[in-house]
Amino acid sequence: MAEGTARRNDPERRRRIIAAALDVIADHGVPNTTHRRIAAAAGVPLGSVTYYFDTLEALLTEAFVQLAEEASDAFRTRMAAATDRDSAREAIIDIIAGSVWAEPRTLLLSYELYAFAARHPPVSAVMQRWMNNSRAALERFFDPLTTRALDALVEGIGIHNSIDRDPLDRAAISDIVHRVIDPAQR
Repeated sequence: MAEGTARRNDPERRRRIIAAALDVIADHGVPNTTHRRIAAAAGVPLGSVTYYFDTLEALLTEAFVQLAEEASDAFRTRMAAATDRDSAREAIIDIIAGSVWAEPRTLLLSYELYAFAARHPPVSAVMQRWMNNSRAALERFFDPLTTRALDALVEGIGIHNSIDRDPLDRAAISDIVHRVIDPAQR
């Protein structure tokens, strides 16, 4: 480097690397995610990836933390708009049937997160925070057991719909949510 000239610092580089890691995971899966692929997707030198993240596991963990926070924020935001039990029920239907949870990329990344967390216990904490955030948003309107059922329903229907040849439509999702929330009104 010539005297008097300094390298330009890119404060967004770390964030771009994390976003690129999620893109690579979505395209190739965790087993085929490498520092080199992430660097190429982020448009940064390979050394930048290893500068910001000591290990690939550290980078994957950070990427999954970001995914969980984004999904939790979207869930929480939609549930925060609910003012009573009926509007909370509609929010849950929107979350399942709409793009809050059922967006294909988010679903694909969540599959990868679940599998990665199963083999990397520290990442399980990321999943637990995600579940806790979802449950906290639901507990404003529902008892703890119903909250757990709804939390599982949100993820389960989203996952099933993503691969089912005959996915549930909004009306069916609405019927199921009503059955879980108000089983006596079948």
